Amino acid sequence: MSPRDEVPNLRGQDGEGSVQVHQPEDAKIEGAKVFAVYGKGGIGKSTTSSNLSAAFSMHGKRVLQIGCDPKHDSTFTLTGSLVPTVIDILKDVDFHAEELRPEDFIFEGFNGVKCVEAGGPPAGTGCGGYVVGQTVKLLKQHHLLEDTDVVIFDVLGDVVCGGFAAPLQHADRALIVTANDFDSIYAMNRIIAAVQAKSSNYKVRLAGCVANRSKDTDEVDRYCKTVGFNRLAHMPDLDAIRRSRLKKKTLFEMPDDEDVVQVRKEYMRLAETLWNGTLPMAPECLPDREIFELLGFD
Repeated sequence: MSPRDEVPNLRGQDGEGSVQVHQPEDAKIEGAKVFAVYGKGGIGKSTTSSNLSAAFSMHGKRVLQIGCDPKHDSTFTLTGSLVPTVIDILKDVDFHAEELRPEDFIFEGFNGVKCVEAGGPPAGTGCGGYVVGQTVKLLKQHHLLEDTDVVIFDVLGDVVCGGFAAPLQHADRALIVTANDFDSIYAMNRIIAAVQAKSSNYKVRLAGCVANRSKDTDEVDRYCKTVGFNRLAHMPDLDAIRRSRLKKKTLFEMPDDEDVVQVRKEYMRLAETLWNGTLPMAPECLPDREIFELLGFD
């Protein structure tokens, strides 16, 4: 045997070099429509996820939102508080999950939306994929997914490592939140590559993107036209959205100012679009240099 033959094959099922641990078959989420929300750090994924959850609930759907971030701040506009994380609660019982009750880790938010914060390992240690796996396992053990129509995973930043890509193993559709700027679109391009890698072995497909905190959408639309992607919604840069976060409320609980009403309508339309089903997108992500040359002014 030559030295070349002795080199281990690290080509994983999820793409070149992937060594991610796969979720077991019994961990699959069945029955509900599952969406995973990704995007550049600070782009407004939690705001988008929470208002989208609220919109689904206003359409009469039974909704569960799972925050996948050690900051555990995904659901606070739904619940009005920072709820305990699954990983912290498990630590309190020395990881004896059988001692937990549903009310220990699942909390009711606006209009009946169920909220869970998975949390994450301490900085620089552990793997987010383990935390996501344990959270889904707990939900299934307590039969909490059986009466759910929609599950939304709100996922940490623009991290595309195997751990925080774990929600893609459960999702039907991935939704990317972006802004009308170079950095956000650059991150979106990398996330598209990550989802495409997962889609070769899982049911997840790209739904499209949401332009957030943006007056215009020209750069987003230019990128989408180039790679074959789809912008599903546009959420403008409104001070009312900032105020809603400070008040720890969703937009559906804010005063009925004209601009707030219009954004609510956009969230309701987005929820309806996702519920009715989107065509699976298969865009061709661009090399870094091509994005640099595509966007902006000459």
